[in-house]
Amino acid sequence: MSDAAPAEHEADLYWMRRALDLAAQAAAAGEVPVGAVVVRDGVELGQGCNGPIAACDATAHAEIVAIRDACATADNYRLPGATLYCTLEPCAMCAGAIGHARIARVVYGADDFRAGAVHSIFAVLDEPRLNHRVTHTGGILAEESAALLRTFFRARRAPQE
Repeated sequence: MSDAAPAEHEADLYWMRRALDLAAQAAAAGEVPVGAVVVRDGVELGQGCNGPIAACDATAHAEIVAIRDACATADNYRLPGATLYCTLEPCAMCAGAIGHARIARVVYGADDFRAGAVHSIFAVLDEPRLNHRVTHTGGILAEESAALLRTFFRARRAPQE
């Protein structure tokens, strides 16, 4: 967790709860439970939950869906000053999209030790050769985020009756 000011921390918790609600929607639809929200100046610009199965689109990760939604709302492919909240550490594809969209900050819940590209496997957002800097904070509502994923995968692995 970061040394965020109390007001910023409360906002982070609020928006992460919103992302968790979206993750639960993904789980209910049979998708891996990941949710994401893009916020700027306290206003939600975009939302998304995982949808690659339903969309037949490998790029339909929650973050990408939320970025697309936010760009449409802002009528701009760039989102300076925005924060992306997501329940799981972004993968390399999503981290690249975050940089291309010029998002200022990423806040995420659970670490992803299989594909995480913020710090677990790669550190894409900290790569000094890239021309855009994205600050990031992990571990916000991490246990709630991880619990959704554990519950989802346990149910998928359980013997079907």
